[in-house]
Amino acid sequence: MDENLMPALRRAGSLPDRVKIVEVGPRDGLQAEKAEVPTDIKVELVNRLSSSGLSNIETASFVSPKWVPQMADGRRVMADIDRREGVVYSALVPNLRGFESAMESEVDEVVIFGAASEAFSQRNINCSLAEAIDRFAVVAQAAKDAGMRLRGSISCCFGCPYQGAVPLESVLDVVRRFSDLGCDEIDLADTIGVGTAGQVARVVEAAAKRFPIGQLSGHFHDTYGQALANIFAAMQVGMNIFHSSVAGLGGCPYAKGATGNVATEDVLYLLNGLGVQSGVDIDVILNAGDFISRALGKPNGSRAGRALLARAA
Repeated sequence: MDENLMPALRRAGSLPDRVKIVEVGPRDGLQAEKAEVPTDIKVELVNRLSSSGLSNIETASFVSPKWVPQMADGRRVMADIDRREGVVYSALVPNLRGFESAMESEVDEVVIFGAASEAFSQRNINCSLAEAIDRFAVVAQAAKDAGMRLRGSISCCFGCPYQGAVPLESVLDVVRRFSDLGCDEIDLADTIGVGTAGQVARVVEAAAKRFPIGQLSGHFHDTYGQALANIFAAMQVGMNIFHSSVAGLGGCPYAKGATGNVATEDVLYLLNGLGVQSGVDIDVILNAGDFISRALGKPNGSRAGRALLARAA
């Protein structure tokens, strides 16, 4: 973007001065890999990401190995990483048993998850949304009792692979439910990447009337190539927390055709071009993306990452 436009955008209040990036590659990214990723590779990835300036890294998932075998080594990963002061290490937990494992592993933040789509909830966690919220109430209370950060993630806020369009009121209903559970942060996720900029702006603005905008985050997949546009649109209406995955790792095993999360490298390239601060060193992220892509034996999914690495070679 032309640098002459940036002051005008700021004066209009259209862009935040600073954005927090939640790195989800080690959890949401790697769990989509079919081949087993060795624990030491996961640990090395987290350590590299920790040195970049990121303040929040989704590191593990304490769910049944039957459903997500890739995350079966969550305890070992949490035990072996080099923790950095100021970095929040998060883990996904579906129930009280998972929460207890997270506590024993000294996780900083637990993440509960639901869907704005009833059909997706049934296919994803084999229960209704109401049943899921009841299960999470116990986890939420345990987290609060332990003084632990609690984040709620809402899948399919912009479309569902099974029911198609998702009514805005369904999204807002889950935002309200998660707010009532005491969530410190709530993610609005485009699980299958069908959202567009205008839709994202409308949903974020509506959600901000039910929950503080500074505690709402955007989780965008790039299936249709709209993730960066959606992030820009969300920033224009006040959102300043976004999820991304190094090297564009990830997908959704329950959503056919859904590609990975937006790449951290691509988000940083956007933010740097806009003069929006993140505190994250893009060069460190580039190297981490190159490392994990080589370790997995697959192409780097970040367009900015590939271009910048090629230019540096």
